[in-house]
Amino acid sequence: MPNASALLVIDMQNALMAIAHRPAETVAVIAELRARAKAAGAPIVTVQHQDDTDLPAGSEGWRIVADLAPGPGETVVPKNSADSFLDTGLDATLRGLGVTEVVVTGFATEMCVDTTARQALSHRYDLVLVEDGHTTSLRPEAGGPYVPADRSIAHHNEIFRNIRFAGRRTRVLRAAEVDFSS
Repeated sequence: MPNASALLVIDMQNALMAIAHRPAETVAVIAELRARAKAAGAPIVTVQHQDDTDLPAGSEGWRIVADLAPGPGETVVPKNSADSFLDTGLDATLRGLGVTEVVVTGFATEMCVDTTARQALSHRYDLVLVEDGHTTSLRPEAGGPYVPADRSIAHHNEIFRNIRFAGRRTRVLRAAEVDFSS
């Protein structure tokens, strides 16, 4: 049975892109995926983090970057944790749309992208992690508690190439390889 795919765009917000590694490149990749998903009639779901301290609703930092702003009829799911499924309507939205596979993009690789991707599998969705469609925060290339951003992104792509969830299909694809028509 073919998958009914939805593009999931996680936390691509002004304040977060201000601290992101390679934000322009990541936004461009996701914008191109959005255009292809829209052309194929695939649902696009934007997940938007909100908290009263760092990303208060309505603030400029909270807003989705202009190139990825949700269009008419597109769903926006607010969240307040790294898990886009936790205490949100994401699962009900996806089920209501008949989605069986999520195509995951966004910010931040080790937190919201990773957590949401794993939860999608636990919620019985097949998964495509877009290899060049997620990013993380800027960090020093040497020293500090985090590995360099490029290594973190590569590490997570490799984890998802090898992760296994019974009955679920998991793929890591470059944006150019994602096909919303099948």
